Amino acid sequence: MEIYIKLFEILFPVYFVVAIGYYLGKKNPKIDTTFITNFAANVGTPAMIIYALNPANTTIEIFKDYFWYYSLAIIGFFIVGIIFLSLLNTKDIIRELPPFVMPNTGNMGLPICLFAYGTQGLGVAAAISALIVLCHFTLGVFLADRKFSLNVILKSAPFYAIVFSIFLLFFDLELPVFVENTTFLLMYATIFLILMSLGIALTRLKVFSFNKALFSSIGRVFLGPAIGYALIYYYNLDGYAAGVLLIQCSMPSAVLTYLVGSIYSPKKIVDSIASMIVVSTTISFFTIPIVVFFALKYFN
Repeated sequence: MEIYIKLFEILFPVYFVVAIGYYLGKKNPKIDTTFITNFAANVGTPAMIIYALNPANTTIEIFKDYFWYYSLAIIGFFIVGIIFLSLLNTKDIIRELPPFVMPNTGNMGLPICLFAYGTQGLGVAAAISALIVLCHFTLGVFLADRKFSLNVILKSAPFYAIVFSIFLLFFDLELPVFVENTTFLLMYATIFLILMSLGIALTRLKVFSFNKALFSSIGRVFLGPAIGYALIYYYNLDGYAAGVLLIQCSMPSAVLTYLVGSIYSPKKIVDSIASMIVVSTTISFFTIPIVVFFALKYFN
């Protein structure tokens, strides 16, 4: 019974805040989320990365290991995406790969891992999320635009936060207390805002091809954790870090893939990405509790 209570304690706050955002988005379709987007991208996410990836919460060894493990997971997501899109006779497979390859390890993954495993789990989750952030601005742009732009990553505030955090971890330098407290406050403010913005986004993104989106979403939310478990089994991983890896692999498609696609891809591709985000996120509200239950039971 205890594990069910903890599962409720972990997921209820996340789902409740997403529901608030969904309610606000439905009540006021014209609600402006520009501030949330700018704050999260330029202030909140960098602060979250710096707080989570400091020697008080994780080590350079854990960062390197799980950065590598999730890189392998991304290769697995890539293969799954190519197979599923080929079965759907997709014409532009490359541009439709991002929602398969880049799950929502930030908006949903970070708070769930934090509530499940505390700040130590947050450190591992942030290492994984840092990799996905880098992928959005490198691989994501490349897949959407068919060309690589170094300027995009150099203009990204989270990139510099990742570099700074790696520097701290490498030299085992702890943050000054006032910096740690500041980033701590900004992190929790950001978690609330990005979860609420996810709810708002779900009211705006439309499903254009339900059958295709459903089939693709099954590949994302069911085979994602299967890939995570395969890595855990192959590398004989255990403990909270293995649980975080499994949870992060189970996340639905990231909303940021839609934002990147809307800049670089044709409208038809963007509509397909939006459809997969909506459907995979909806399905994940039912699959994530199962994965978190499994993670808490066997990787604690």
